[in-house]
Amino acid sequence: MSPSPASTLSQWVGHGLVVGLGGIGQALVDALGKQAPGLEVHSAGPHRGDHRLDLCSDASLAAFVAEQGPRLQPLRLVVCTAGLLHGEDLQPEKRLAQVRRQALERSFAVNAFGPLLLAQALEPLLPRDQPVHFACLSARVGSIGDNRLGGWYAYRAAKAAQNQLLRTLALEWRRRLPLATVTLLHPGTTATGLSQPFRSGVPPERLFSPERAARQLLQVIEGQTPESSGAFLAWDGQPIPW
Repeated sequence: MSPSPASTLSQWVGHGLVVGLGGIGQALVDALGKQAPGLEVHSAGPHRGDHRLDLCSDASLAAFVAEQGPRLQPLRLVVCTAGLLHGEDLQPEKRLAQVRRQALERSFAVNAFGPLLLAQALEPLLPRDQPVHFACLSARVGSIGDNRLGGWYAYRAAKAAQNQLLRTLALEWRRRLPLATVTLLHPGTTATGLSQPFRSGVPPERLFSPERAARQLLQVIEGQTPESSGAFLAWDGQPIPW
C-alpha cells in the first residue's frame, strides 16, 4: 500500500496520543518520534506513559482532558492500543462451562467500552478544519464471519462489540467531523505480553516484533482517508470480514 503524499506521517503537524503502553504502544511512540517529526507525541496509560489514564474510569477520562486537553490541541492522531485478554483470574475460555460474568464484564469494559469512551472524551480536542486519525487495535478473533474455531467467548465478543461501536462512531463523524478517519486494526500476532501464552504454534515468520508491528500499523493508517473511515483492516491493509 502506498499512501498519498498528502497523508504521509512526515507532513502531519500537531499532537499525537498513544493510549496503552504495552509492547505495541511503546513501539508506536518510538516509531512516531522518527516518522512524524511534526507531531508532538504523548503517551497515556493506567500505570505507564507521560500521563495517567484509566479507560475504565469516567473520572480518569474527565481529569485527563481537563488537565492535558489545552496542550494537546490540535490533536491530529490518536492510537488506542489498550486491550485485555488474560490476567489474574482471567483466561480465554475453551468451553461454555468456563464463562464467567465477571470476566465478560472486565473484557467489555477494556476492549469495547474503553475505546468509545476515549473517543467521546477526546472529541472536543479534535480539529474541525484538519484531517484527524483515530485508530484502535482490534483483533481478527473479533470477526464473526472469520470465527471458525470458537472459544475465547469474552475476548471475541468484546472485540466484535468494539468493532460495531467504532464503526458506528465513524458513521457519525462522517457527518459531524468529515475530515476524521476511524480505523480498526488487527496487528497480527506480536511478541508482547498479551500474546505470550498463546503463540507457541505461530511460525517465526508470522510472529512480529513490536517494532515491525508498529511500522506496519502506521503504514496502514497513512493509507486511510475519511472516505474509508470505519474500516476493519489487518496489518497488511487487507479488509477483515465483520
